[in-house]
Amino acid sequence: MRKLQQTQAQLIQSEKMASLGQMVAGIAHEINNPTSFIYGNINPAKEYASDLLNLLDIYQLHYPEPDSEIAAETEAIDLKYIKEDFFKLLDSMQMGADRIRAIVFSLRNFSRLDESDMKQADIHEGIENTLLILHHQLKPKYGGVEIEVIKEYGLLPEINCYPSELNQVFMHILGNAINALRSQTDRKDRSPTIMIRTEKGDKKRAIARIADNGPGMSADVLNKIFDPFFTTKPVGYGTGLGLYISYQIIVDKHGGKLSCISAPGEGTEFTIEIPIEN
Repeated sequence: MRKLQQTQAQLIQSEKMASLGQMVAGIAHEINNPTSFIYGNINPAKEYASDLLNLLDIYQLHYPEPDSEIAAETEAIDLKYIKEDFFKLLDSMQMGADRIRAIVFSLRNFSRLDESDMKQADIHEGIENTLLILHHQLKPKYGGVEIEVIKEYGLLPEINCYPSELNQVFMHILGNAINALRSQTDRKDRSPTIMIRTEKGDKKRAIARIADNGPGMSADVLNKIFDPFFTTKPVGYGTGLGLYISYQIIVDKHGGKLSCISAPGEGTEFTIEIPIEN
């Protein structure tokens, strides 16, 4: 029976992650096209604006006393302010385009549809890409407060791994931490926080710890969290596959360890250990 559950879980999760990867890659592609158009036109717009303002300066130099209609319109539009602010406006547009391009890059890295083989990868990059995708979920909702993410990254070399599958693990664990913190509406004595720490451990292992100060779990729930189809979420809100698949990715595919400590009212901490070389 358990073998059947494992097979079902693997099939469901594989199909789900393949669909998610294709959707993410598709969204990234669709966003990238108009963003590239905007990004590519900002510098020419700056050059055109510079030429026009330079021409205006020459005009004012030769005709310092314009007629009353031009003088009135110059004052009405506050020409001096426009000349000072226009390039700041273009710079802010470029910053926005840079931000969108960074998001697209992270979406592409997260999906990594073309990287099914083991390769050298920076797990910090995987964590950062996942946080960027989850960024909107960290923001205040319904009068709540923002979830603070504290990062203490150690010095880690690139590790030999399956990057896209590690990203899935980060997504599941961080997503669960966010859900746990959002469910904790009665705690006013602490700000919701996620702590991410990494370090190089003994026996050439990379260690990542992801902890939250949420409601925690009972011993009974803690003993079942890696079981397939086990979930504490309401019907329709979770498949109970995320942590089960995460365990298989870390333990079976990478030869590592995935463990969790938690207690009611004390938050939850997941520890991921992965061999640096396989």
